[in-house]
Amino acid sequence: MSVELFRKLFAKRDEPLRGVPTLRRQKNYSAESGYAYEYFHEGWRLAAGAREYVFTVSGDRKTWFPLSVFVDEAAVRALAENERYAVAKMALFAAFDERESPAVMRDPVRVPAARVAEMLGRLGLA
Repeated sequence: MSVELFRKLFAKRDEPLRGVPTLRRQKNYSAESGYAYEYFHEGWRLAAGAREYVFTVSGDRKTWFPLSVFVDEAAVRALAENERYAVAKMALFAAFDERESPAVMRDPVRVPAARVAEMLGRLGLA
């Protein structure tokens, strides 16, 4: 068996996405950084103690790339699905605002429990 075939057979595969929207809708966000981003929500999955929300993002309408937002699962366990998604979307918008350009948007967004608590307070859910 070749090494390449071995890797294909035994490579760790991501869990399939859940909560995939029935209708894939493009949304827009004008960031404080000056860029206008477009994005699609693709769904979510559990990943090592976090919920990974997957988005497809563009900062120039030409180049599209996946962007994951990892939200601490223990911090959102008591929330409804729409509230969990709200936390992920707030984190996505914060990354759009805080990161200087689309070139640095490819790194995953990580939302630790302390940041989740802060966001829930802003939403009036804490």
